Amino acid sequence: MFDNKDKTEINELGEFGLIAHLTKAVELTEPSTVKGIGDDAAVLDFSNKKTLISTDLLLEGIHFDLRYVPLKHLGYKAVQVNLSDIYAMNGKASQITFSIGLSSKFPLEAVEEIYEGALIACKKYNVDLIGGDTSASAQGLVISVTSIGYAETEKIAYRSGAKEGDLLCVSGDLGGAYVGLQLLEREKQIFLENPQIQPDLEGKDYIVERQLKPEARKDVVELFEIYGIQPHAMIDVSDGLASEILHICNASKVGCKLYEDKIPIDPMTYDTAREFGLDPTVCALNGGEDYELLFTVPQEQYDKVKNQLDITIIGYITEEAAGCEMISKSGNVHPIKAQGWNAFKGNR
Repeated sequence: MFDNKDKTEINELGEFGLIAHLTKAVELTEPSTVKGIGDDAAVLDFSNKKTLISTDLLLEGIHFDLRYVPLKHLGYKAVQVNLSDIYAMNGKASQITFSIGLSSKFPLEAVEEIYEGALIACKKYNVDLIGGDTSASAQGLVISVTSIGYAETEKIAYRSGAKEGDLLCVSGDLGGAYVGLQLLEREKQIFLENPQIQPDLEGKDYIVERQLKPEARKDVVELFEIYGIQPHAMIDVSDGLASEILHICNASKVGCKLYEDKIPIDPMTYDTAREFGLDPTVCALNGGEDYELLFTVPQEQYDKVKNQLDITIIGYITEEAAGCEMISKSGNVHPIKAQGWNAFKGNR
């Protein structure tokens, strides 16, 4: 963390000086990058592949709280959540642009931390930072990331491709990011009431990291390629499992059966949710920010997915008239309803 005693005012550098300072460590490694930072536009060449593009906007006070989000983690997460959209199309992420709006309260050292986190993510996921913008902001910190990638036409997985009889699958485990957020919010309130009390996050590393430093599932897309798995439909779990299932079913004009007892929930997520008086299943269905991949595959690919340790078959696709339903652990049938996060309502 930067020391306010030694802070450098950004206006000492000016916009062009700031950009030059922040991007001097940028290295280009992706073959499809012809020209990166330093001209009016970047130049990319994906040969005969289809180009994938996605943009996310992160706003202070809406999407993150700087009272408990480290700046380096924020830069890392801003990149991750955007790359996740490329992987959700069964594509390879190759470049990003990273733009930032700053109020006068942020010294140069704070911006350096944000960019350091972003560049760590770029290096880990082998993507090039090829451009962006910086601007003054009257409303706190604003981050906008655009991710670019590519895929062969026949391998792109749209939300609209699910077919009746498909297996409904998800990577990783769910609900951890939401429960981690509840833990961070609780500790923030305790700190605000008594700044002498230090946060008590001992033994909760996994769920805290699920919230502060999620990992986009590039590895799952690579696994698909290795084992010849072609998803019919796919989406990343950003707004909660229920919301994403309904996105796929609505786009594909199908229904589904989801089995509650098959939803993967980590024991730490389960136990901590119970400590907060929360239903772990509801956290998985409606919490969001897990950035796992939800996808459907034809039944003939069952043998390819059943033994993958990080993939769980949680249900199957039905005809549209059957609706979208969850079979509870007790055998009761409930309609699936999306109650995930809405940025315009702020109902985390």
